[in-house]
Amino acid sequence: MAQDEFLLKHFEDLASKLGIAVRRESVNNEETSGKGGLCRIGGRYVLFIDPGATTEEKIMVMKEALRRFDLSDIYVLPAVRELLDEEEEDIQNNKT
Repeated sequence: MAQDEFLLKHFEDLASKLGIAVRRESVNNEETSGKGGLCRIGGRYVLFIDPGATTEEKIMVMKEALRRFDLSDIYVLPAVRELLDEEEEDIQNNKT
């Protein structure tokens, strides 16, 4: 398994631990574009990921969505936590 596929699997596992349903559905049409995103449907979080996205794009979508959640009480693979923390550090650096 390639490194990106390994990371994607762990992001998917993390989403599951958080109770987030991951759905692979095309999200591109005439009114929208993108590779996916997080939304709430009926009070539950659902993460849509375009099946045509590259593995790297899927990781980016998941990283963007999952970094919004409190992960302090959940075991996160160190490589995944590092990616999530990098994203947060970039945001904090852009605010200053």
